[in-house]
Amino acid sequence: MNLFQLDYIKFGVKDVVDVLIVSFVIFQVLKLVKGTRSVQIVTGLLLVAGVAFIAYWFQLEGLTWLFSNLATFGLIVIVIVFQPELRGVLAQFGQNRLLRKFVTIEQRKSLEEVNRAVQRLSELRYGGLIVIEKRTGLKNYTETGKELKAELSSEMLITLFTPYTPLHDGAVIISGDYILAAACSLPLTTNPRYRKLYGMRHKAAVGVSELSDAVVIVVSEETSKISIAYNGVLYTDINKTEFRDTLGEYLKK
Repeated sequence: MNLFQLDYIKFGVKDVVDVLIVSFVIFQVLKLVKGTRSVQIVTGLLLVAGVAFIAYWFQLEGLTWLFSNLATFGLIVIVIVFQPELRGVLAQFGQNRLLRKFVTIEQRKSLEEVNRAVQRLSELRYGGLIVIEKRTGLKNYTETGKELKAELSSEMLITLFTPYTPLHDGAVIISGDYILAAACSLPLTTNPRYRKLYGMRHKAAVGVSELSDAVVIVVSEETSKISIAYNGVLYTDINKTEFRDTLGEYLKK
């Protein structure tokens, strides 16, 4: 079905759908790289694309030959450079409500135990970094620490983060009602927003939340304040009396 026609150019419903899909993809890519170091890379790629267009338009044989050969390796380079961002996009796609319609998770026990542990860690001014796995698997991070597979309890969490104990440094990863591993290493965010104002725990919390749908809790040993990282954003200074309900909301998302 054609909507209108100009000379030999036809524009129909299929073309409208095509344009809308391409626009949506471009918008999501720009939204993804906003505020990260990838912005400079995208800008550089756009400049290269502009030069390539000019070369083809004016039939500059030398530049046309160069870009034609570079295009063979361009896709591989883009995949390597944007590996973290691409993983984030694929993870978000897998978390789509339509795809997880029939998935259920028992969270009540983990919510209560984590809440008690975080409140106590804050009172004691013990630093803590707790990652609660949702639908994106975190096996690559659990393998960097000490595998436990222990039943979740507030007492166990407090013990793991007690200063000078063997496993207190690093992240604890929880899945369901079990502590999978402790002393785990997490990727640090490259978002300049968190570069100077926050310590390693907060940067690691944001980093893993950028690449998964995990809910990450940080307890600061300097200030005893509680923060939650989710979907690449750090929510700081959460009221202790409201922490349980706030955590529950993020676990339901």
